[in-house]
Amino acid sequence: MAVQNVIGDGFRGATWVSIHNGGGVGWGEVINGGFGMVIDGSEDSARHIREMLFWDVNNGIARRSWARNEAARFAIEREMARTPGLQVTLPHEADETLIRKSLD
Repeated sequence: MAVQNVIGDGFRGATWVSIHNGGGVGWGEVINGGFGMVIDGSEDSARHIREMLFWDVNNGIARRSWARNEAARFAIEREMARTPGLQVTLPHEADETLIRKSLD
């Protein structure tokens, strides 16, 4: 997801993007992405800020909803309801009882 996020940030106007290792859990354990943006007060810069931050933030919320974070799922569903054109695939949670029964 870090690569998808960074590429999306780049397409939407980030001045620079980076893929790096670490993230506080140990070298080789995780890949993180980062971005930087030069803000010069122009309308073009304002558009890039809106597009890039919209992508970056909603992508992070979507990722967390896929990890069964209930607050993130609520947040992304609310954002989809108020933002035409935003479509995020929501997770389908399996019935825990059915899973256990099928494994027995």
